[in-house]
Amino acid sequence: MVFLTALNFGVKVKSGSSKFWKRQRIFQLSANFYGRRRNCYRLAIRSVQKALTHSQEGRQVKRRALGQLWMGRIGAASLEHGISYEPFYIALSKCKLALDRHILSDLTYTEPRTFKGLATLARFQRCADSGEREKRPLEEPPEGVFTRGML
Repeated sequence: MVFLTALNFGVKVKSGSSKFWKRQRIFQLSANFYGRRRNCYRLAIRSVQKALTHSQEGRQVKRRALGQLWMGRIGAASLEHGISYEPFYIALSKCKLALDRHILSDLTYTEPRTFKGLATLARFQRCADSGEREKRPLEEPPEGVFTRGML
């Protein structure tokens, strides 16, 4: 009996190349590991998975730590100028100044005079919101700060 169609029943399909590249990717990720964890696939794949898990956790910890550092710097610098962190940040947002914590913390130690101007502006805005401005209606904006009326 002659079969006219080409069917591959019972023939094993080799998947050598994809298996090779899969292993190569793991070995590339484990290239800096010590000992057999670098060369043995079973050990390398465990070590790579563990390393990737720790790196993800490390990125989250780094974000939290940097956020706390930035808030601490801004809080300390704003207290030097007579306003605490939260009212300072709220007053800046009411002034429509879109500066995030990273930029503000950089300003605290790279440009202290600029930060002093921002703190003075925040105090001025806070006084205007609380009603203390009615006692001093002709008070000018802080020195060194440009407002819309000046432009």
